[in-house]
Amino acid sequence: MKLAENKATLTYNNGASSIDLPVYQGNIGPDVIDIRKLYAQTGMFTYDPGFLSTASCQSSITYIDGDKGELLYRGYPIEQLATNCDFLETCHLLLYGDLPDAAGKIEFSERVTHHTMVHEQMQFFLRGFRRDAHPMAILTGLVGALSAFYHDSTDINNPAHRDISAIRLIAKMPTLVAMAYKYNAGQPYMYPKNNLSYAGNFLHMMFATPCEEYVVNPVIERALDRILVLHADHEQNASTSTVRLCGSSGTNPFAAIAAGVACLWGPAHGGANEACLNMLEGIMKNGGIETVGEFMEQVKDKNSGVKLMGFGHRVYKNYDPRAKLMQETCKEVLAELGLENDPLFKLAMALEKIALEDDYFVSRKLYPNVDFYSGIVQRAIGIPVELFTAVFASARTVGWMAQLNEMISDPEYKIGRPRQLFTGETRRDVPPMSDR
Repeated sequence: MKLAENKATLTYNNGASSIDLPVYQGNIGPDVIDIRKLYAQTGMFTYDPGFLSTASCQSSITYIDGDKGELLYRGYPIEQLATNCDFLETCHLLLYGDLPDAAGKIEFSERVTHHTMVHEQMQFFLRGFRRDAHPMAILTGLVGALSAFYHDSTDINNPAHRDISAIRLIAKMPTLVAMAYKYNAGQPYMYPKNNLSYAGNFLHMMFATPCEEYVVNPVIERALDRILVLHADHEQNASTSTVRLCGSSGTNPFAAIAAGVACLWGPAHGGANEACLNMLEGIMKNGGIETVGEFMEQVKDKNSGVKLMGFGHRVYKNYDPRAKLMQETCKEVLAELGLENDPLFKLAMALEKIALEDDYFVSRKLYPNVDFYSGIVQRAIGIPVELFTAVFASARTVGWMAQLNEMISDPEYKIGRPRQLFTGETRRDVPPMSDR
């Protein structure tokens, strides 16, 4: 970042002296006011619930322009990456700053591929969970437990440890997700196959059984790979900020990523596509496609308490660029699997049509977001709804590790320590028991 020529001036209406605050410029995006010395100069903190107006770090990884509907990974538009690159190329880009050449892609893919197995004792660790446990509850525990199995790479301040931890996490996350699924389903675990692509191996571990050969459908394989690319990183969202905050204490990378998984589980974050499918299934139970218009009218009524899931976004005030790509993939998958006339998918398309044409939703820029389409695609593939967020976690792991690497390498980084506006009781003395 560079210091801007102009400064921000904080003035008071009580006659106190004004304070000049430095302004910094990024390469693109809004300028930021440097308030690091504000407390020392004024004795005051800023108040920003949710940190919605606070830049918590400087970063060169991902840029979002919500008004334009633009998403860049290391400067590359997401549309180009999702169309021209696969997930492992995207991982290389996020971790190391550049897309690999042909030789680099082979080398990086081999590194990931040869770390996809997990320690055999992880199977016994799984047995401690109930069979009906939510996959995200299982995944949070499994990821945190990795530090007990791979304790040769737990020094977060060692760049080599962070690098091998990143490779291990990217490689093993689909294995852990598939194990959680198989455990819930009561099926035997399937070991990774090194001759398959990253997405193909994921599908094989999910849906193959020892009984018969499983052949990966290239259309489904490409669709899953695109889901992974589109979800690989998304700037300083809640789970990424959680990973950074957790890692700022010096904890090991596995623990920091487990914290990110736990945060992602929330329905307002990674659980949004699960919530979207639950909404659609709720509409199906209450009358199906014939009641879509009535449902959308209820959404417009603020007193109804009915929420429209899978539409709109906190950052994007234009069409989410990921949603456009996911919409194309959604149509390809439904056509490939012959599900265009599936009642749930027809209902989803009817919902989409109303939202894109009704002035109420258009004026509020409540466009379908990536969660809306990715949930539909995953259901069509055969991934159960409760596993959607775990798939999201597999995709986001590389972004979390890239962000963690960047933070630890930043000479300005400090342990996270937000402040507060205290509104509780002032100092008081403890009364004796007889007076309480």
